[in-house]
Amino acid sequence: MTNFYPFFSKNLVRYPYLYPAMGYSGNTTGINKDALVMYIDMNSFFASCEQQRHPELRGRPVGVITYDSPNACVIAPSIEAKKFGVKTGMRLGECKLLCPQIIPVTTHPAWYRQIHVDVMAILKSYCDDVIPKSIDEAVVNFTSYRWVYKDLTVIARQIKADIANKYDYLTCSIGIAPNSFLAKLGTELQKPDGLIQITPENIDMYLARLQLTDLPGIATRNEHRLKMIGIRTPLEMRHSSPALLRKAFGGIVGNYWHSRLNFGEVDLYSNENRTMSAMRTVSRQQRENRQALESMLISLCTRLEQRMVKQGVFCKEVSFFIKYKDNTGWDVKIKLADPVQDAMELRSYIQERIADFEKSRSIETVFSSKTQSMGVAIQNLVSDKVLQYSLFDNRLKKDVVRKVMYNIKDKYGKNLVRKGSELFEPDVMKDAIGFGSVKDMVVQDDGEVRNKYLLEE
Repeated sequence: MTNFYPFFSKNLVRYPYLYPAMGYSGNTTGINKDALVMYIDMNSFFASCEQQRHPELRGRPVGVITYDSPNACVIAPSIEAKKFGVKTGMRLGECKLLCPQIIPVTTHPAWYRQIHVDVMAILKSYCDDVIPKSIDEAVVNFTSYRWVYKDLTVIARQIKADIANKYDYLTCSIGIAPNSFLAKLGTELQKPDGLIQITPENIDMYLARLQLTDLPGIATRNEHRLKMIGIRTPLEMRHSSPALLRKAFGGIVGNYWHSRLNFGEVDLYSNENRTMSAMRTVSRQQRENRQALESMLISLCTRLEQRMVKQGVFCKEVSFFIKYKDNTGWDVKIKLADPVQDAMELRSYIQERIADFEKSRSIETVFSSKTQSMGVAIQNLVSDKVLQYSLFDNRLKKDVVRKVMYNIKDKYGKNLVRKGSELFEPDVMKDAIGFGSVKDMVVQDDGEVRNKYLLEE
């Protein structure tokens, strides 16, 4: 079987967003030492949220896990657990060797999302230009406020105090700099509960203390390529020419790195969603039940339907992957003749391709007992405001009914009205944390979160 899902890249393509009317600084490779950007990184977020919720866990080593299993993966160790060497991604058994007293706690995603919404509200009370980067990180562009706030470190301390007043056990590290990359780097320099401001006057001092791999985005392979051309430290990297960095990174990426280290902005604003995805790891019980696996496919498609309805978009491409325990897998990408929003329609297109694959390979089913994970992604999104319907198409009525159904769910609860597909093994898919996707939690003009289901247990 082929390797799977090259289309599920975490790397977002950056496009320039300009806000000249409001005086905001957009993405540009040009140097702007006068820009003021703040990066907020919540410390050990998921574990701290659990300690906030359960005071008896405070001051004790905690490991947040997705499933209650002896071999579960710790997705977030607490500050106390980190002191014993526990790291994200370790198996629980490995963590217990380092820290026998570690307390495993299963996730409560709705609780984390509510805290995210509250923290974003605090940030927006100081500045309109707040860009959530993940559930526990955000960047705030204070450039147009530089005559309003004389000292941004004072505002940073006030933000810390506001968060502590709302959630007394949560802390954050804050970085301030002329661009979002250096501001994020500032959050890495002092944890937990740090506050670092990087300026043209002190940047070389901070960079001189770091290794290349201490820079966010520089992994071992990039470090090797930089050293091959004589760049051994972040300080040398900053003072290298754009041409030399292009040689190291292969093209325009080198220009981006030169800009990041010299106060240009290339990371602040990103393009609108070009893709959405939903994926899950399969439990042992689920992989032994073919019907549970097929129900999970329905649940994945339903989750994407929900997000499309909330964001007012349809998709013109859908992708599916399935991965097995032996690291093999299969994936398919389907171009749709008409934009689609309905979950069962998405599922039918995927099922057609699965049937073709099973027939061509003479296998009984792709949903085997070796299944480890699966996912669905949608691409090429189209706004419902520009969607055109055929004169002979009854999709319009279906789309209106679907939207009405979600409005009823919003008003009376997500389980009051349910589609038939939602009734069949409805609990097959455990709620999961969306690490990078926070657009569904945007607070709208009416004060409501765009997708309120995410805040329900």
